[in-house]
Amino acid sequence: MTPLHVIILAAGQGSRMKSSLPKVLHCVAGKPMLHHVADTARTLGAAGIHGVIGHGADQVRAITPADDIQWALQEEQLGTGHAVAQALPNVPDDANVLVLYGDVPLTSAKTLERLIGQVGERSLALLTVTLEDPHGYGRIIRDQGDKVLAIVEQKDASEHQHRITEVNTGILAVPARLLKDWLPKLSNNNAQGEYYLTDIIAMAVTNGVAVNVAQPDNEFEVQGVNNRLQLAELERWYQRRQADRLMTEGATLADPARVDVRGNLQIGNDILIDVNVVFEGDVTLGNNVSIGPGCVIRNTVIGDGAVIEAHSLIDGAEVGNNAKIGPFARLRPGTRLAADTKIGNFVETKKAVVGEGSKINHLSYVGDATLGRHVNVGAGTITCNYDGVNKHQTVIGDEVFVGSNTSLVAPVTVDSNATIGAGSTITRPIEAGELAVARGRQRNVQNWQRPEKKA
Repeated sequence: MTPLHVIILAAGQGSRMKSSLPKVLHCVAGKPMLHHVADTARTLGAAGIHGVIGHGADQVRAITPADDIQWALQEEQLGTGHAVAQALPNVPDDANVLVLYGDVPLTSAKTLERLIGQVGERSLALLTVTLEDPHGYGRIIRDQGDKVLAIVEQKDASEHQHRITEVNTGILAVPARLLKDWLPKLSNNNAQGEYYLTDIIAMAVTNGVAVNVAQPDNEFEVQGVNNRLQLAELERWYQRRQADRLMTEGATLADPARVDVRGNLQIGNDILIDVNVVFEGDVTLGNNVSIGPGCVIRNTVIGDGAVIEAHSLIDGAEVGNNAKIGPFARLRPGTRLAADTKIGNFVETKKAVVGEGSKINHLSYVGDATLGRHVNVGAGTITCNYDGVNKHQTVIGDEVFVGSNTSLVAPVTVDSNATIGAGSTITRPIEAGELAVARGRQRNVQNWQRPEKKA
């Protein structure tokens, strides 16, 4: 089987983005465009991935830590043909080469597989698209038998050629040995003074190499990004596709235009998702999960029947079956909630393991802690886990009642069935069944005169 090598062109400055960040590092669905393209190359099973970088090369390398990408530097941006030539020495002669673009992030693997399948020893494959408004794109020139003859760039096209609606996407697949023969023969005798990769099409025709054509299922697959308006258009198209998938798979969306998936979201049946919910990273929702408006859920697994109330942030957590979260709750990484737990309004947890049926209902912080089954944590409770240098553990057994406004100074252990009186600061272990009260005695002063405001 012929090995596939993918060359990703990512050297341009992207001046129309009006940004110090290289264009290919701007994000679609929470991920840099270049990363989308590299991930697609991996999906295709590429034997080699080559990134051609120039403007902001150090930034691109730093934000794209990948051992499987070979970087090639294009010090001067002299056109797409020149860019491909920088990577070609690292491509074996017996490979097929797929040329992709770091600012065209959403071309599907299915489309590219269709394209690659048309490459042979004496044929290359070109991805084209038919547009109502082809302005700015290179036109596909065909003969009377409908065979591709050449690609003419917008600035070099005649008035008649401007009316052609089939255009070049820039994406092509070609045997490496042919590419290595043609690239040194490119000329920059054109309106841009650049070495166009597209000129190899005319060379192929001259050499009797067939030019096969494939098209994407949707024109947005091949839409490039030159400015922030186009970036936003691509983001909305991507998110609408995600919304359609979710509804097909069993989710009810209050408004399909107001849910964002910035990663991989897997769902069960009968999911309810309200407006302005954002999913990031790897998220899994079980069956019958309900998510209120304004929630952000990141790298989290949520069990069957869980209810996430409005404006809750869940990050790196495991939420058990039938748990209830929020509103306005924050679950930080390492939180693991068992079934039938409750994390209420304005509660924050971090590295907290909460046992079945336990409740932290209001205005509390529980970090670096383990709670047993059916623990009740009163409002305003804090696990004081940090001594200024190190973090320490709080361990609470089953059936413990923690009164409101309690401070648990870690490291500390509270055994099962213990009770803590409201307003206590706990610094020593509490044995099973004990009542702990640690607060100053109330003193009432008679005939107390309130201070008066001075004139």
